[in-house]
Amino acid sequence: MKLNEVNQDVVGYKPTKRLGRGLGTGQGKTAGRGHKGEYQHNGKISLVFQGGTMPLYRRLPKRGFNNFKFAFQVGEVNLRDIEDNFENGDEVNRETLRKKGLAKYRYDILKVLGTGELTKKVKIVAHRFSATARKKLEAAGVEIVELPLPQPVVKNKMTKKSKEKK
Repeated sequence: MKLNEVNQDVVGYKPTKRLGRGLGTGQGKTAGRGHKGEYQHNGKISLVFQGGTMPLYRRLPKRGFNNFKFAFQVGEVNLRDIEDNFENGDEVNRETLRKKGLAKYRYDILKVLGTGELTKKVKIVAHRFSATARKKLEAAGVEIVELPLPQPVVKNKMTKKSKEKK
């Protein structure tokens, strides 16, 4: 054997089986899957399927409550970001934060956090302020405007008005 003959018969891919092309091909009729049973059909068995036994996720007790679908999404901005991106006399609100690229994602409530120091006199409009942020802003003499929290969406259609009509 010579060095140039080592990889001569190596194929880079394996040709696919042509299934269901008649009895003479050796892969006709059941196409190598056998008769009956769960593997005869096309598709894969679910990862949580445990052979007919009650699955583990249904056997374990469900505890706790997750409020993720109904909770407000909170957007945060730090004092150091305000210091770096705003000038004296500017107003810090949802629109200006979005224009400066500080709040790119969707949120319901804007909260100011106290990381960093703020020396510029700006007007900050937000829904919430952390305790440290509020202390630092009051010490710096910054104008704070606290917005009311948005009202939660009422899912119940039966309100007092509809009950009174009946």
